[in-house]
Amino acid sequence: MNMDIIRAAGHILEQGGLVAFPTETVYGLGANALDEEAARKTYAAKGRPSDNPLIVHIADLKDLYPIAGKVPQKAVTLAEKFWPGPLTMIFDKSGLVPHGTTGGLETVAVRMPDDAAALALIRAAGGYVSAPSANTSGRPSPTTAGHVLDDLDGRIDMILDGGPVHIGVESTIVDMTVDPPMILRPGAVTKEMLEETVGEVAVDHTILAADSKTPPKAPGMKYRHYAPRAEMTVVEGPLERVVDKISELSAAREEEGHRTGIIATRETMHRYSGKNVKCIGTREDESTVAANLYAILRDFDDDGTEFIYSEAFASDGIGSAVMNRLLKAAGHHVINV
Repeated sequence: MNMDIIRAAGHILEQGGLVAFPTETVYGLGANALDEEAARKTYAAKGRPSDNPLIVHIADLKDLYPIAGKVPQKAVTLAEKFWPGPLTMIFDKSGLVPHGTTGGLETVAVRMPDDAAALALIRAAGGYVSAPSANTSGRPSPTTAGHVLDDLDGRIDMILDGGPVHIGVESTIVDMTVDPPMILRPGAVTKEMLEETVGEVAVDHTILAADSKTPPKAPGMKYRHYAPRAEMTVVEGPLERVVDKISELSAAREEEGHRTGIIATRETMHRYSGKNVKCIGTREDESTVAANLYAILRDFDDDGTEFIYSEAFASDGIGSAVMNRLLKAAGHHVINV
């Protein structure tokens, strides 16, 4: 980590510029979280709807209190357990945070990333950095600096290259303004892990339609997200039947002259005869699936794939985060066999 570069990046953020940087989840597009104009620049660079709230990244627990109107004890307990880490918590906001950062809401989403360069940048920038994923809105999130360059080259001031990220899907988001706390977006900090720490945790099963007039309380709730350019379908059911159905669908599209892609696992790769089959990881460790998901979707974009068929995954643990992203990427186009 080159501190001269970190300081230069921090200066850009202090002056209202935009800097992409690595975290343990995905690359973030950093801006001064307390600057309304910087929030506007963020939305413009991403092509993101301005009612989609940004997450404020901090580097020290003490910095939570000036921006949160109330911090319940359960939030402190979770912070002590999972920060730095892939957990975002939502609080009532203080007057310090502009509505541009919160998408017009009276709440603020906050997390402390588990990445040395990210923490150093946040401190160099004054302590508060808003950072959605550093990609064009709706596209698969970036897990390398190259992905950021592909989407945002010429739109932002600097990209810090920290190599490939570790986790590969965005942070868990938990609403701490309600009791029991409610998961709004699943991630690597699972429902089971949260309940082991603070007891009962609810899950918001609401899916906001694209024409909904309700502002989304957390990133990724309302709009189609994480999507490749190809039309994508998730096939779920007994694995043997899933493999057969994907093979059938892919072959039919290929016969029509379309380029298709298949998302398989280490356990099923050998069962597909298609030319464009990608291994996303192993079912024995679904963290490998999470780590590879976005890179594979971008690979399909790069090779001109028109139709993607993906196996479904477990709905508990980090598998819930994987399925959340897959379903949004597919626009909830699911075939059950």
